[in-house]
Order: sequence, then structure tokens, then C-alpha cells
Amino acid sequence: MNIATTRTANLSTNSKFTIPDLKVGTLDVLVGLSDELAKLDSFVESVVKKLAQYMSDVLEDSRDKVQENLLANGVDLNTYVTRFQWDMAKYPIKQSLKNISEIVSKQVTQIDNDLKARASAYNSIKGNLQNLERKNAGSLLTRSLADIVKKEDFVLDSEYLITMLVVVPKASYPDWQKTYETLSEMVVPRSSNLLFEDQDSGLFSVTLFRKAIDDFKLKSRENKFIVRDFQYNEEEMKADKEELTRLSTDKKKQTHNVKSCPIKYLKSVVFKEQTWLFICLQGPLVRWLKVNFSEAFIAWIHIKALRVFTESVLRYGLPVNFQAMLLQTNKKNIKKLREVLHELYKHLDGSAAIIDASMDIPGLNLSQQEYYPYVYYKIDCNLLDFK
Repeated sequence: MNIATTRTANLSTNSKFTIPDLKVGTLDVLVGLSDELAKLDSFVESVVKKLAQYMSDVLEDSRDKVQENLLANGVDLNTYVTRFQWDMAKYPIKQSLKNISEIVSKQVTQIDNDLKARASAYNSIKGNLQNLERKNAGSLLTRSLADIVKKEDFVLDSEYLITMLVVVPKASYPDWQKTYETLSEMVVPRSSNLLFEDQDSGLFSVTLFRKAIDDFKLKSRENKFIVRDFQYNEEEMKADKEELTRLSTDKKKQTHNVKSCPIKYLKSVVFKEQTWLFICLQGPLVRWLKVNFSEAFIAWIHIKALRVFTESVLRYGLPVNFQAMLLQTNKKNIKKLREVLHELYKHLDGSAAIIDASMDIPGLNLSQQEYYPYVYYKIDCNLLDFK
């Protein structure tokens, strides 16, 4: 195989995939296990991809670092797969194949459940924070005005007078200055001030008698001036700012921990004036994602090994006598590689022409898995598609 695929045609990079001497069990168990492993394979792969995607979502400000955090046993995914060694401690080979698959299933199901819980908590914080941030951004027609206005902009604690805030399109500034005093009765002359501008509009204050509020709002709307419903309340504004700060801090705590340590412990870094150095460490959510992504990916590759072993015994029989190989290739070489492999191994299963799973063949259920004269499974280590 190496001569046909690498030395003469350079179609793939090959390496042995070592599977230990697992317990075979009975034929009935193997047949049933084959279907169960196919479902478990899909489930574990979905959890691995969810963990990878969530790592990407959480590290929103440093997506270039995402791939560096997606490791298995501390190495990149390709390295782990090509140097795969069965984990005897986690998955004892003295156990039956079914027991090993159940260990993996239980382990990954727990990771999936924990991910849902942690994601829910994080998304709640993130969603509430985004809502508050949205209130502090955008158009003057919708955004929060708390960070724009000041106490001195308002007539406060008056039984008769009130200060209103009005959004005026920039093109209508001259009309506003000409008409605001006469939009309704009891508007205080020369009381309008421009407080803030964005791209399209300006925020004006105007003072009037309370009894004229409804009439002023109506006449303003007729002239395309929008009165914002806003009451100056320092306690409420302070509470909103504190909530924004709290949510922002909670979100950062999930992704980053900031700790301080004496400079003497950082001998490779010299600061002349600073006594302390603040270090940004990974927060609990990122650490959890790293650890459990590694666990789930390792479990996934063990499931692939179980599938190769089970299908090979079912197809080639006993005694166990086969070699599992990893072939790394690229899209342009796949078709040619398939042809070469078919020529090499068609004698293993004379009825197996190269069959494409997309073909609709009555009576043949491929379960969306290609069928070849050799046992074949795909491992995709490119878990994220960055735009």
C-alpha cells in the first residue's frame, strides 16, 4: 500500500493505527454493537464539534487562539490521531467491547449535559449584557440616554415645570429653533439646549409646564420631532450602570481570571517602576472547555478504533488478522486514491465495487456510509470553518 500510494504517486501520507487485542465476543453481540457504535460515533462527533464551536464563541476576541486551545492530550489533533495509543486506564481492554462503548457513552453524555448547563449560564450573562450594551448604543430614538444627560440639564423637584428631551433630525434644526416655543402653550422661552448629536439627529432639552405635556408631544410628533419618555432618576441610572459593570465582570470571569503576583517571581520580565504585574489567565469556562474537548476528542478516536475492530472482525472473520492504517490526503487526490486502493484490495470482497452512498440502490442500506472492499471511516480534524 505504501508503495502504491506514497512512493510512486504521492497520494497520501500513511501511518499505522494501532488497535490492541480487544475481546471479540459473540457474533450476535458484534452485529448489534456495529449499529450502536455507528450511532455513538455520530453522537460523540457532535459533542466534539459543539465543544469546538463553543470555544470559538467564548474566545470571541481572540479567534486566532481557538485552534491552539483545541488539543488532545496536550498535542494538536493530527498528531494525536497519527500517534494514537489506546488508553488502557480509561478503557480497559479486559472489558467487553460493549462495556467499553458504554463507558465512552456515559462519559460523553455527562460532558454534553455539563456543556448545556454551562452554556446556558454563560449565554444568560452574555444575553443580558448585550441587551444593556444595545441600550447604550444605536440611534437616539432607541438608545439609553442615561450616559448622555447630566443633572444640570433638568429642572428637578418642581411642582409645575418639567424638562422634556426631544430627538430632532439634523435637517430640521432650523425648524425646531423657530417653532419649539409655539408648539404648545406654556413652553418656557429660550429653554432649549442641544445636549448630544449622533450621525442623524440631535437631542434637545426643553422646559414647559406639566399641564402642557400631552399637547406638546402631539404637536412635536406632527412636526416630526420625537419626544423621548425619560425621567431623570439618579438611583435608577446608577443601578443600570452597576448592572452593566456586574454583567461585564461576570462574563470576563468566565473567560479570563486576572491575578496579581510579586514581580520577584517573574524573573524573565523586568519593570523598573512596577512592583506588581497583573497576569491574565484562562477563566473557568475556557479551562473546562479545553479539558473536556480533549476528553471528548480522545473518546471519539477510541470509538473509531472500536468501529474498525468490530467491522473488521465481522467482515474478515477470525482469527483477528488485519492492520488499521491512517491515510491523510487532500480533496484533489481522493478519487485517484480510491481507485488505487480498490485495485489493491478488490480481492477482499469481490462483490464490492466502489459504491457511492449517494446512489439510490434498492435493498442496499448504506446508512450514508460509503462501502468499499476494505473497512473505511473518516476522521475530520478540521472542526471549525472560520469565515
